[in-house]
Amino acid sequence: MSKLFGWFSKNKKAEKQKEQQAKEHSAEEAAVSAEKSASEETATAPQQKEEVPSLASETTDGNEAIRDTIVDAVESTVEDANNNDSAVTAAPESISESDFVEATAEPTENDDAAKSQAPLDFSSADDDASESINQAVDSEQKQADKSQVQPPSSNPPPVEEASTASVEDENTVANTGAEDTVAEEPQPAKEKKSLFARLKESLSRTKENIGSGIVSLFKGKVIDDELYEDLETQLLVADVGMDTTQKVINHLTESASRKDLKDAEALLDILKQQMSGMLANVNEPLNDVLQKHNAEEGPFVILMVGVNGVGKTTTIGKLAKQFQQQGKKVMLAAGDTFRAAAVEQLQVWGERNSIPVIAQHTGADSASVLYDALEAAKSRGSDILIADTAGRLQNKDNLMEELKKVVRVMKKLNPNAPHEVMLTLDAGTGQNAISQAKLFNEAVGLTGITLTKLDGTAKGGVIFSVADQFGIPIRYIGVGEGIDDLRQFDGEEFIDALFSELDTPAS
Repeated sequence: MSKLFGWFSKNKKAEKQKEQQAKEHSAEEAAVSAEKSASEETATAPQQKEEVPSLASETTDGNEAIRDTIVDAVESTVEDANNNDSAVTAAPESISESDFVEATAEPTENDDAAKSQAPLDFSSADDDASESINQAVDSEQKQADKSQVQPPSSNPPPVEEASTASVEDENTVANTGAEDTVAEEPQPAKEKKSLFARLKESLSRTKENIGSGIVSLFKGKVIDDELYEDLETQLLVADVGMDTTQKVINHLTESASRKDLKDAEALLDILKQQMSGMLANVNEPLNDVLQKHNAEEGPFVILMVGVNGVGKTTTIGKLAKQFQQQGKKVMLAAGDTFRAAAVEQLQVWGERNSIPVIAQHTGADSASVLYDALEAAKSRGSDILIADTAGRLQNKDNLMEELKKVVRVMKKLNPNAPHEVMLTLDAGTGQNAISQAKLFNEAVGLTGITLTKLDGTAKGGVIFSVADQFGIPIRYIGVGEGIDDLRQFDGEEFIDALFSELDTPAS
């Protein structure tokens, strides 16, 4: 041990005389510090061995002498050390040059932690000798900190590059949380399209047949039989229906003859006016009916009917949300007790919008459910009760009789109920929608129609056929999946959206 003390005193004098020797001592001190914390940093040692093996060949003879002296001192005291300290218990022969080199690649952020710990733990060493060694090591640690914070301007050894890489890796990990926070910040909302622009986009497939499809027929054409035949074909493809199509062709023929028209584009304006007139006859919003309702007689009752798969329950949920946004107190009745999960589906809509739902178990009598719902709506002071019913094919007489029973039961509580019997039609079914409207109207007397899924079909022309043949008000059209995509029907806006390309000036 006296050798070790003599060497340290000699080494300190040499540091004051030569700056370079201090840097070499700092490297050796880092080796001692690494050996001391090896048990805590064992996970990083193999990786750092691989990163800086080239440093061994550059180690100076003076460093080797220093290393040998320190190893001798450690060897003399390590016999009684804790067996768990793997770095200290290693024999001098097992300390390779790569072990010495890897110690210098420790990240700088661990130095402060190393300062706060005892450099070496000798359980049976002489107390005075241990204190002297600790003081010497602390001095070397401070000098190592200076050399790492302010590296020399000369070509740095590979260990500096390894240390820098380690620090950068740790900074990357440390900044992960900040990056996650930035990623979670809400992105700027995209500019919303106008309602009319969204309607035009939703009707794009129908426009291919009725809008732009018809416009292309009239451009640069003369009025003749071929034009009428092409127009008739185009209307039928769009599912306008045979009867309504024939009515349109007859009206155009008479108008062209009476006005002695020659230009086909002039005839196009007459066609637009005629189609707009068909929709104007059924343009009666449900809100206008609600305003006329006498609240003293109880809630306004809407009975939803239709076949399976047309979107009745979804339409109910969207309607309930819209009425709620208008300040109305809404209640839902799960009258579809036949379809599996129909009750649960309606309850989800109710929970989502904090709207009460009156329901019974699957298989219960639908009429009794709606009777209980109407009583509950009256007692709770609800403004609107929307009642769901089981989907049924229009040609099943027994199911249509069941629907009639529902209406009779509701009239026992309120002779005017239901105030609105709304048929939900899928626009994609084409002319089958005409059959549905006919038979449901005969059974329960329809007062309104909602036409859904117009955004996903090219057969949107069925709306003209429904309006022309039945004259039943079209309350809503569905042009998307969002709540706002269930739109109050406006006939004039619908025509403008279909023929909007006509108003675009030629460039």
